[in-house]
Amino acid sequence: MAPRDPEFLLRPATPADADACGRICHAAFAAINAAHGFPPDFPDPGAAAGLLAMLFSSPGFHCTVAEREGRMIGSNCLDVRSPIAGLGPITVDPQAQNLGAGRRLMQEALEHAAARGAAGVRLVQAAFHNRSLSLYAGLGFAVREPLACLQGSTRERDLPGCGVRAAQPWDLEACCALGRRVHGFERRQETAEAIRQGSAQVVERAGRITGYTTILAFFGHAAAETELDLQALIASADCFPGPGILVPTRCHTLFRWCLDQGLRVVQPMTLMSTGLYNEPEGAWLPSVTY
Repeated sequence: MAPRDPEFLLRPATPADADACGRICHAAFAAINAAHGFPPDFPDPGAAAGLLAMLFSSPGFHCTVAEREGRMIGSNCLDVRSPIAGLGPITVDPQAQNLGAGRRLMQEALEHAAARGAAGVRLVQAAFHNRSLSLYAGLGFAVREPLACLQGSTRERDLPGCGVRAAQPWDLEACCALGRRVHGFERRQETAEAIRQGSAQVVERAGRITGYTTILAFFGHAAAETELDLQALIASADCFPGPGILVPTRCHTLFRWCLDQGLRVVQPMTLMSTGLYNEPEGAWLPSVTY
């Protein structure tokens, strides 16, 4: 992979890069979050390294690292498991800011998505991060949805008429149909992986599946026919791993229900996209990727 800027070498990430990139990832997020009074997205470098080791070794992700003068300075990941690609996490060493590495990593990911024929690319960024907002907008991303990262536990644990259970392999088609209904495309591979791992759940009403989630967490998504279905999924969760779940704040009745249930806002975030974007028709939660 030939760099356009002679100062940078961009190359495919390998699992051996995870520790160095994890330290950078933790430092980058911790620095910007602390500067604005928010908790870090990763509790320590080991947690970031563990995530990146998984992504760097997965065939469903295109991951790239940036080096300068023989030193690792950043990384980026692109989820290519669906017709829409999801971007992130992208991080640059705080000591290597303003050198253009973030832009080059973004450009490389967008070029890869285009080469694969992705219908669009999406990402979620911290709404208080002016630098990343400007970078993404300059690269053609449009703001699509304001989000709130929420954490806590709900006062209600089940809702009348809604049954929540672990998703099974035979539920996959119903989950994909819900994805197509809400967003116009499905996330089949991602959902199938979550079912195999045992993290996916479905909600049923009147004997049929009306909503699903891969996991109610920072890196999980959900789609449902109605907000009631989504509320049932949220209420059933013992906890939300990571920083929390991402709730579209324009869905004001769902957002208000979450607050009334005792969930608290951790930080504001923004969903952005380039390429194909359909306004969702139904209830949904994005992951931190999209």
